[in-house]
Amino acid sequence: MVYPTLLAGIAENTHPADRPQSLDIFRFWRDLGYAIGALITGLLADRLGFSTAIAAIGILTVISGVIIQIRMKS
Repeated sequence: MVYPTLLAGIAENTHPADRPQSLDIFRFWRDLGYAIGALITGLLADRLGFSTAIAAIGILTVISGVIIQIRMKS
């Protein structure tokens, strides 16, 4: 349910002429995040334990939400 909501938010907050580029940039960072996130989580789990990896994911999610809240003021 998150993905369609994010796409709608991007489409809603960009000019129609800029929409394709904005969606491409969003998809690039999303896909890069999946790849890098999986690698970093695996390394953290191997070196520091599963609990640390899960905590790091939670912390990064909160930081991401705060950044979005600050930058996406409408």
